[in-house]
Amino acid sequence: MGLLTLTLTRPENLMIVADFADFCLVTFVLIDDLWDDLPADRKPRGPQSKCSNSELLTMVLVEECMGWDEETEAISQWQQYRALFPHIPDRTRFNRRRRALTNALLWMRQRILALLDYAQDRYCVIDSLPVPVIGFHLVPGAASARAWRTAGADYGRVTTKKQTIFGYKLHLLVTLTGVIRTFSLAAASRNDITIAPELLGEEWDRVVLGDKGYISAPLARALREERQVTLLTPQRRNQTPQRDPAFTRLLNGMRQVIETVNDQLADQFRIGKNHAHTFGGLCARLASKLTAHTLCIYVNRLLGKAAALQIKHLVFPS
Repeated sequence: MGLLTLTLTRPENLMIVADFADFCLVTFVLIDDLWDDLPADRKPRGPQSKCSNSELLTMVLVEECMGWDEETEAISQWQQYRALFPHIPDRTRFNRRRRALTNALLWMRQRILALLDYAQDRYCVIDSLPVPVIGFHLVPGAASARAWRTAGADYGRVTTKKQTIFGYKLHLLVTLTGVIRTFSLAAASRNDITIAPELLGEEWDRVVLGDKGYISAPLARALREERQVTLLTPQRRNQTPQRDPAFTRLLNGMRQVIETVNDQLADQFRIGKNHAHTFGGLCARLASKLTAHTLCIYVNRLLGKAAALQIKHLVFPS
């Protein structure tokens, strides 16, 4: 399977990504290899287009890495790279095909995770980040608010930002090397504790670090008994016995990785400004952003980089 068969430890297999065109080429080869293995029921039906599905998915992933998060902007930007992608669909068709390929993209992300050594870390961090869909003060007069409510959007408090949003929270399970193992989208009003069992439902024999929002003796006990998952959190001041302060500092230090990942998703991938008008469009955008993040870490591992979470230089080489 081309680049996907490369081992991650042999120097003779290393690629070079020196510029934007190199990154586009590497992404296309990886996606095209994955497309060949894609199950038939994941492939959309219909006539062939001059812009192949592999090309379109490559454009989707690369533009997410670049922060081109509006179709109009992305199509305009791609006009400068017709040497790489000579057949660029119009905005409406691009968006329609992107949404039709959401399931294919999520399958590809799972395949990359299976090949990525860093995704197999036993130690992980759990957290959530806000995904607003309508500005808080605009909700009462927004014509789309009812449709978003039907799709599960709601008001919710984001304690770290000391604000209330209307929309969802994206719950993440991230390895200590920065790989997003799994995720779940839930209404912003849902408590983190209620989402944790779903998020960890396929995990086994892991140590998961959470913040104070995950403090729950029944949750910790159920995870340990049912999934052999150890959930570690800081303690509240009134809890006894208190942990060794050195252990608490270590726990907080290990959790820094999810802050880095959240910052990348917010700043580079603009996950909080997704411009989606429907729930289906939101899901397509989230699938693109999360797959792009995973792909970048995989490419860094193919490049032999130990600091695989340093992904911005792939599309913005110094």
